[in-house]
Amino acid sequence: MTNRIAIVLALLIVALLAADAYLFDWANALFLAKKLTGLIEWMAFWR
Repeated sequence: MTNRIAIVLALLIVALLAADAYLFDWANALFLAKKLTGLIEWMAFWR
């Protein structure tokens, strides 16, 4: 991955988080965080 691609991806993630905070009061980020926590626990179970 080049530096340019990494910077574009980072800016895209920051922009999506900012839009989520402004428009949806962190609802989508919270949902994804809960799902990620569940996935990590599920993966730890199978380890």
